[in-house]
Amino acid sequence: MAVEIITREDLALFKRELIQELHELFTSTKAPATKKWVKSYEVREMLNISPGTLQNMRINGTIAYSKIGGLIFYDYDDIIKLMEKDKKSAGKPQRAH
Repeated sequence: MAVEIITREDLALFKRELIQELHELFTSTKAPATKKWVKSYEVREMLNISPGTLQNMRINGTIAYSKIGGLIFYDYDDIIKLMEKDKKSAGKPQRAH
């Protein structure tokens, strides 16, 4: 069995590389799920809504979906577009008169 010596510099380099990779992972602008279709529970988590609210959104046409068997799927890009559409900009604070 070969012995390999690790120096403090090796450990410092490893630490920098690990932190860099973790930073890139957590600050990535990509979707957490790289899949195209997401299930109801994932949409509820993304929007922080109840199952009933999600059902109402399907019924009134706010959110598109596909049903296969007993499973309902949503297009991830549609969810992001919905969130962007309803995004509120931070306005100037109103002054009391």
